[in-house]
Amino acid sequence: MVPFRSISIFTFGFLLLFRCSSSSAEQQQFAIDGKVLELDESNFEAAISTFDYMFVDFYAPWCGHCKRLSPELDKASANLAVLKQPIVIAKVDADKYSRLASKYEIDGFPTLKIFMHGVPTDYYGPRKADLLVRFLKKFVAPDVSVLNSDSAISEFIEEAGKNFPIFIGFGLNESVISHLAVKYKKSAWFSVAKDFSDTTIEFYDFDKVPALVTLHLSYNEQSIFYGPFEEKFLEDYIKQSLLPLVLPINQDTLKSLKDDKRKIVLTIVEDEDDERSKRLVKLLKAAASANRDLVFAFVGFKQWQDFAESFEVSKKIKLPKMIVWDGDVEYFSVIGSDSVEDEDQGSQITRFLKGYRDGSVIQKHIISDDYKAFRNSMFLIGALILVLVVILVAMMMQAVKEEPSREQVDHPGSSTSLSEAREALRSGDKEEKID
Repeated sequence: MVPFRSISIFTFGFLLLFRCSSSSAEQQQFAIDGKVLELDESNFEAAISTFDYMFVDFYAPWCGHCKRLSPELDKASANLAVLKQPIVIAKVDADKYSRLASKYEIDGFPTLKIFMHGVPTDYYGPRKADLLVRFLKKFVAPDVSVLNSDSAISEFIEEAGKNFPIFIGFGLNESVISHLAVKYKKSAWFSVAKDFSDTTIEFYDFDKVPALVTLHLSYNEQSIFYGPFEEKFLEDYIKQSLLPLVLPINQDTLKSLKDDKRKIVLTIVEDEDDERSKRLVKLLKAAASANRDLVFAFVGFKQWQDFAESFEVSKKIKLPKMIVWDGDVEYFSVIGSDSVEDEDQGSQITRFLKGYRDGSVIQKHIISDDYKAFRNSMFLIGALILVLVVILVAMMMQAVKEEPSREQVDHPGSSTSLSEAREALRSGDKEEKID
């Protein structure tokens, strides 16, 4: 008879061996080898528990955008796997594995999320491999980078790139901004410079310390904050500095307004690339510097006609035109000051802002897509009725022997509507919707 204790030791040893074998198999299954992982409902939770940082593409096999994204992810995966803190890229067929899609609120393809220690965050950044790598590296960077030399400052800025604003605290202790750096890590780079030369002081044009310098490299902009460095004032400055002074509105930049609660001073110009528009933007930047409680933005009628038309702008309206938009369905027209003439535009901008702050406004609602569809359908019905009347009259008069063909009425074309743009502010760029 085998003693009970011997059986227990044998059983324990067997279970330990089985557990080690399972753990080894799991590690081998999720090896960081630079390849994109293909996950499903059976191993997804295990994968996000295994890796501190995992970038997940929720896709559908039939989605054209997904097919174009796939080779970019393959290229990016190899570069992200060799980081000091690696980021693993994975894919899930969310069309097939609907329970996962439902759990993570996937309502369009592709939906991209980065899981940091198992917690998902929506990703709205670039999708080309090189930019994707640079964008994602920010998620594994220190909350606040400490820079101990001029060269360290230059290297930090080069590494950060142009996709996010960069905050550099000169002569500032990292503990002063660490809490806010964590809070706004998804939106900006944060650093403090401990040792720097007079050359750096001259280059960044600050005249005393501590100073918090903000760089928007994409827009060639810089601003300086000298305090007070109490958290409330510091956070107000950081929030207001996450966007450039004047934001060009397009399908990508519109998403950056998602979490900003400020009203938007929107200037609609004919063509944002012409010299007159560029001169106007310079004047808007000066106004934005003095009115940081508002977001200043502009859009070209030529560049995004559908968006402009939602604010009752057409080819017959004289541009530039200014309105104040709430980022959703309401906007305000300032009485007597919405059109910006070519002469003395700076004074006109000042008068517009004063009129808005004094409440001399007309509140309006954007033209919704439902109304546009209704308007277009009524136009079609009216045109068809008119055609039928003409046919009946012609038949009665026997002016023709053959029934005239009906005129074809084209629906006005539409690219990206404002309601879709507003949805982008709420839920991100879901390019192919799930039926």
